[in-house]
Amino acid sequence: MPIIVLIFLIVISGFSPSAWSADAKKQLQGIKKEIREKKRLITKTAQVESAVSSELSKIDQSLRSKEQSLSVLNRDMKAVENGLEKTRSEIEIVVKDVEARKKLIQNRLVAVYKAGEVGNIRFLFSSESLPGMLENLRYMKSLLENDRQRVAEYNERIGKLKELKASIELDVRRKENLKQSILVKKQEIEAEKASKATLLLKVREDKKAYIASLQELEANSRRLQSIVEKLEAASRKRYTAKTRKRAVQSAKKEGTPFVPPATSTGFGAQKGRLSLPTQGRIIGSFGRHKHPEFSSYTISNGISIAAPAGADVRSIYPGTIVFSNYFKGYGNMVIVDHGDGFFSLYAHNSKVFKRVGANVGKNELLASVGDVDSPRGAMLYFEIRYQGKPINPAPWVR
Repeated sequence: MPIIVLIFLIVISGFSPSAWSADAKKQLQGIKKEIREKKRLITKTAQVESAVSSELSKIDQSLRSKEQSLSVLNRDMKAVENGLEKTRSEIEIVVKDVEARKKLIQNRLVAVYKAGEVGNIRFLFSSESLPGMLENLRYMKSLLENDRQRVAEYNERIGKLKELKASIELDVRRKENLKQSILVKKQEIEAEKASKATLLLKVREDKKAYIASLQELEANSRRLQSIVEKLEAASRKRYTAKTRKRAVQSAKKEGTPFVPPATSTGFGAQKGRLSLPTQGRIIGSFGRHKHPEFSSYTISNGISIAAPAGADVRSIYPGTIVFSNYFKGYGNMVIVDHGDGFFSLYAHNSKVFKRVGANVGKNELLASVGDVDSPRGAMLYFEIRYQGKPINPAPWVR
């Protein structure tokens, strides 16, 4: 974050307050820009949160509707199944009646057959009068006709009951299919609800993180504003004393602006020769990065190296410890002054082993890898700066 410039404003010497004031103002502008961006992201995530919450409310209503439909359908199916069972029982009773009637008729026919024609004649003429004979004949015909009608009625009743049974079975199958369809839809809705709930949780976590980041940026902005005011006051104080001297020197000679010569020794000559401060995998690069969801951009002034907790963190080059303490957002942090305006920074350490003022050699142990204030677990955040400004570490290490 830009607030790290506060540390360098304190530890770097050899530059005028006016120069640092200009740099601090630039950093302050960057912080204010980040504040505006964070506010935009908070507004956007709040809108997404509201939309997803509304969708979840509609999903819950749909689920309640489906559950109500299932409840009604289950009651209907229970009633239909009871009706089907009753129809099956009726069919069984009627079939038993038909079988009994058929058996009775069969027994009667067998008896008639065994009696033969003589037996039938004897039955007809068993009466002593003609009217009695005719009555016996009518009785015999009536028995046979009654049996025939009863069997026909039973068969008709069985047919109707079978039709009813088939209709009820069809209704059961239709309701079962409808039930399965509702269950499938209910499962789809529940899956969508789970997905939306996960999204809502993530959006709320993002919003919470943005708010926390905004609060920190606003606090840093206030602190940096105070630094700017102090630097400007110091600059005004020195300006009066130096103006006369500069005017005299300018009048004595004319020339081009001073350009520092290219270094052939010291830190400046180590480009491409330095080792990473710890062994691990680079998980965050230097520069501008686009947020995958919100199309916003963040700036990284260094690189992030994933490494096991407790792994060694070593100085990339000889120098002097100018900062060794906890710094909010960076955890336990160490800054080494390598001379000629070059500094290296090591953050999120679990422990630091050097105090301010200590001289360190190349590859000397400074700290151990940790996750203090780290957003991504155990890792080392590493920067290289020249005259207070961050430079890409990648070309400097092999």
